[in-house]
Amino acid sequence: MSHRWKRAGRSVASLLAAGLLLTACTGPAAEPKTTAPAAAPTPSGPLKVSVITHGTAGDAFWNVVKNGAEQAGKDLGVQVEYTSDGDPGAQAKLIDNAVAQQTGGLVVSMANPEALRPSIEAAVRAGIPVITINSGEDKSAAYGALTHVGQNESIAGQEAGKKFKDLGKHKLLCVIHEAGNVGQAQRCDGAKTGFAGTVQTLQVDISNPTDAESRIRGAVQTDSSIDAVLTLNSQVAARAVSAIKAVNSKAQVATFDLNSDVVAAIKAGDVLFAVDQQQYEQGYLPVQFLKLYRDNANVVGGGKPVLTGPDLVDKSTVDKVGQYVQRGTR
Repeated sequence: MSHRWKRAGRSVASLLAAGLLLTACTGPAAEPKTTAPAAAPTPSGPLKVSVITHGTAGDAFWNVVKNGAEQAGKDLGVQVEYTSDGDPGAQAKLIDNAVAQQTGGLVVSMANPEALRPSIEAAVRAGIPVITINSGEDKSAAYGALTHVGQNESIAGQEAGKKFKDLGKHKLLCVIHEAGNVGQAQRCDGAKTGFAGTVQTLQVDISNPTDAESRIRGAVQTDSSIDAVLTLNSQVAARAVSAIKAVNSKAQVATFDLNSDVVAAIKAGDVLFAVDQQQYEQGYLPVQFLKLYRDNANVVGGGKPVLTGPDLVDKSTVDKVGQYVQRGTR
C-alpha cells in the first residue's frame, strides 16, 4: 500500500473517531442509558397443582389440609389434585406420575425425605416448581424446593414441653404413631428440651387404634410416675384419654392437632391443651404461592420456611377455635 493511501486511511479514521466522540458528548446519546426489565411471559391456561402428602386414609388432620388446598384452588382459579399415601415408596410414585403428566406445580409433605429425594429432584430438573409442607423442613431447600410451609416441629415440641413444665408435671410420655416420620421424632426431642423432667417415647401404630390404646394403657399402668402424656395426633389423643381412664392413671393428656373430639375433650378437661399447627394454611398457602410464582415470579419466605404454628389451644381459647374445627378449617 502507498504512503498516500495510508495517510488517507488515517485521515478517515481520525474523522470517524472525532464524530464518535462528538456523538458521545452531545445530544440524546449523552443521557444515561436505562434498560427496562424484561416482561414476564404471560401464562396461558389454568394452573394445575398436584398436592401429594403422606396422610393416611380417613385422617382428620389431612382432610383439613385437603380442604385448604381445594379452597385455594376455587378462590384462585387453580386446578388442584390431592392424593396421598402413607408408604414413602408409593408417595414417590405419585410424585413421579404427576411429573410425567406435566403438572404445573407440586406440593409435597416429606415425612421420609430421603425416600422422596430422587422424585422431588427430578421434578425440579423438569422445571416444575415444588413447595414442601408439614415435614422435612431441613431438607426442603437442598432438594430444590421454592420454600417450606409448616410448623417447625422442634419449636412446637419445646412449647408443649414447656407448657407441661409450667403445669407442674414431672414425667412425660411422648407417643409416636408413625415409624420413620422425622417430624414426630423432632417433636419429642423438642419436648425433651422444653420439659424439666424425664421424657420417654412410646411407638404405636395409628392404623391400629385398638393396639395403640392398649400400648398406652400398658405404659401408664406399668409406670405410675408418668403424669403427662403427649400424643402427636388428635385421633391418638382420644385413645390416650380412654387408656388413662381405664386404669385410673393420674396422667393428663395434651396433643398435637385439633379435631372435634379434642375440642370436646379440652372443654371437658380430659385434654389439657392442643398444639395447633393450623394445617389448613399448609394446604391453602402453597397453592397461592405457586400461583404467584407462575403469574408474577414471586418467591415467598426469603429462603426461610413460612411457619403456620405452633398455636396452643386450651380452655381459654377453645370456644373460639372450635367453631372453625366444626367447619373443617382448623
